[in-house]
Amino acid sequence: MSNVQTISETAVNSDVAWRSINAIRFLSIDAVEKANSGHPGAPMGLAPTAYALWQHALKHAPGTPDWADRDRVVLSAGHASMLLYSMLHLTGYDLPLDEIQDFRQWESETPGHPEYGLTAGVEATTGPLGQGLGNAVGFALAEKILANTFNRPGHEIVNHRTYAICSDGDMMEGVASEAASLAGTLQLGKLIVIYDDNQISIEGDTDKAFREDVSARFAAYGFHIIDPVDGNDLAGIVNALKAAEAEPDKPKLVTVRSVIGYGSPNLAGTGAVHGKAMGGDEVALTRTQLGWDYEPFEIPDDVYDHMRSGVQSGQALSDEWHAKFEDYKSEYPDLAERFLVDLLGMLPENWDDGLNRLVGSHDSPIATRAISGEALHAITPALPRLIGGSADLAESNNTEVDGRGSFSPELLDGRNLHFGVREHGMGAISNGMALHGGVIPYAATFLIFSDYLRPAIRVGALSHAPCVWIFTHDSIGLGEDGPTHQPISQLMGLRMIPNLTVIRPADADETFEAWRIAIENRQGPTALILTRQNLPQLSALGAQSFARGYVQRGAYVIADSSTEPEVIIIGTGSETQLALGAALKLQEEGIAARAVSMPSSELFQSQPDDYRESVLPWKVRARVSVEAGTTIGWERYVGFDGATIGIDRYGASAPGDIVMANLGFTVENVVETARSLL
Repeated sequence: MSNVQTISETAVNSDVAWRSINAIRFLSIDAVEKANSGHPGAPMGLAPTAYALWQHALKHAPGTPDWADRDRVVLSAGHASMLLYSMLHLTGYDLPLDEIQDFRQWESETPGHPEYGLTAGVEATTGPLGQGLGNAVGFALAEKILANTFNRPGHEIVNHRTYAICSDGDMMEGVASEAASLAGTLQLGKLIVIYDDNQISIEGDTDKAFREDVSARFAAYGFHIIDPVDGNDLAGIVNALKAAEAEPDKPKLVTVRSVIGYGSPNLAGTGAVHGKAMGGDEVALTRTQLGWDYEPFEIPDDVYDHMRSGVQSGQALSDEWHAKFEDYKSEYPDLAERFLVDLLGMLPENWDDGLNRLVGSHDSPIATRAISGEALHAITPALPRLIGGSADLAESNNTEVDGRGSFSPELLDGRNLHFGVREHGMGAISNGMALHGGVIPYAATFLIFSDYLRPAIRVGALSHAPCVWIFTHDSIGLGEDGPTHQPISQLMGLRMIPNLTVIRPADADETFEAWRIAIENRQGPTALILTRQNLPQLSALGAQSFARGYVQRGAYVIADSSTEPEVIIIGTGSETQLALGAALKLQEEGIAARAVSMPSSELFQSQPDDYRESVLPWKVRARVSVEAGTTIGWERYVGFDGATIGIDRYGASAPGDIVMANLGFTVENVVETARSLL
């Protein structure tokens, strides 16, 4: 800290400062006590750190919490949610005391773990440990990309930091290591990780399972390390945060040695105060110990006045930035317009012209992963904010866009990201980028490895983070790599995640439309499920003419008889050709058969009842589903009278067409199965 101007103890250690710190503690205690549920220990120990951050380091405006150039705070230790809620309430965000009193109650704005989009000032949904740190890396990465894209000499409109508050548990999780390693590699200097090293977890002392030198590990990642500071040394914490503003080319790790449950005579420093209410007697003793002579939820007026001084100063910062932006807009009108469009998540006019030109351009068989690569190349010129990559599988996922370069500290204009073999970290970082705004992130791997990042997909869906997930090698059809790489349950497992739109296109045109949907869907994430093997074009097999809008409806008829259908065959992705071939063969035999392509059950379920009935009339009880994955879940569409052709075992290592045939994925088997229902 020698090169940083330090602040004296007398400058920060005022009476109102420490009573404000105790107000943070007791709001947390009282809320947990009233709910009889929650985690009081971490907020009690971290209260001085939170005070120092919000009052002395953070650039924020409580009255305009969505101000574009604000600093971001991600509470990766989401179980300590009352710490964040206390800070938001006390510093003047739109979080009334009534909501604090309704902690963990139905429809309150203070759920057990912070949820993005529900509470003003909450930047990310956190709680599953480690993911918040990954989100913070995504925030810092987005900031670096936007700063390089839009800042001009004398016009710095993007310049903010991201703070991640992490616990011992966060540091144990693999996703935190994955994300931190990449943060160091990319030299994300605006990322500041505050590590609450209280050395306690649910099971007690962390040395039972966690004795590593975290600082040494992060130093090896490329972080600048701020020496550990006592969690009750307010001046020391303030100075550590000031020191973290140095070293522009390195992310920072600030270690705070706090005492969990500080102030509790009998529970401080123990696992007993981690995750449950302290009880009335211990709360009373703690009030006495800390000299807090106030009723539950009572906050002195001078504490409110002190803590909310940032409302006016924050508004001044926000107003100053908006004035700077007006100057920027005068000198760089095109850039300013693009900045606003990107930040608001809007799409430029005619952004999809490239896709429109591609629809109908393929007649021969081709893998949908290759078509996805064509789509990326077609739309990126109109969407420079589209940025992403793969977990070291870009060549296989077709996610590297020619001419865009690889993002690195040496090439900040690069738009191809390289996440390395870090699937979970990739997912959490992508979510952070999406929540930051200004960029459209995409991330790719094999479908089988979606299991590695499933926790991030789930939290991203809960947060409505508009990421595009690209999963190739989508079935046993990938062939020789065998059952270790052949997904069985993964596809249906993704469909089970609320708010996630899963699209498994059957040919080139469906894939182009899937990309259109993924880009236009700003309300949540989209997963594209793509093949390694070549697929024929449905039109070349005799399907009805394709029209834009069919995929958007989730399912549509691709072949029909002239009379009311006797049997309906539903296919997805690579198996749609089998549904089509079987329906046409049955029609030749005089059986009224209908083939349906269902690239997205989520989109189909969102359609009006009359449309769904027109595609799958319930009076037609003879139904067959064909999908190279688990059969569980298809009961929704085939009913108890129908049949499912799927796979409820592991695959095998052999050429893909041989594996498919031996496991029943042939036109002949589909025809025979359909006949058996009539």
